[in-house]
Amino acid sequence: MLINLSEVFTLEGKEKTWEVPFEQKEYRGGDGVYPVVSSEPVRITVKNLGNRKLSLTGSAAVTLEIPCARCLEPVQYPCSLEFDQELDMNVSDEDRVKDLDEQSYLCGYHLDADMLVCNELSLNLPMRVLCREDCKGICSRCGTNLNYKTCDCDRTSLDPRMAAIQDIFKQFKEV
Repeated sequence: MLINLSEVFTLEGKEKTWEVPFEQKEYRGGDGVYPVVSSEPVRITVKNLGNRKLSLTGSAAVTLEIPCARCLEPVQYPCSLEFDQELDMNVSDEDRVKDLDEQSYLCGYHLDADMLVCNELSLNLPMRVLCREDCKGICSRCGTNLNYKTCDCDRTSLDPRMAAIQDIFKQFKEV
């Protein structure tokens, strides 16, 4: 959802609050695409600080469906976001790129609320999500979810550096 910020520039100290829906159906992160299960409206407050600088504050709540890092079962992960930033409208888009200021949600006088929330999600999502703390994961041989049932696979893990010696022992065993 695009928000036009030009009406805030009319007077120093002017403040405006928007409540817009989060319209993304999926979140595209660095490690995958996760469906958005539910979301609350994004609340954004912009205040004119003078000299073409703006204060941007707001909040959002999004629930994503992320696979468990151990067993790959889908987990509904709620994420509450709070943001507080200062925008300098004197800086051009090219200068922002040069300074590595990642404000891709700002284009001219328009602010993309969905892109702002996605950027905040990138910063706030954990490295891995578990369905529960004691998740047993899946069997590396047959793929059985060990949270629900056990399998009869040989789980002895050998050091891969000893593979050559293990082959020698297998040759003597067959004789």
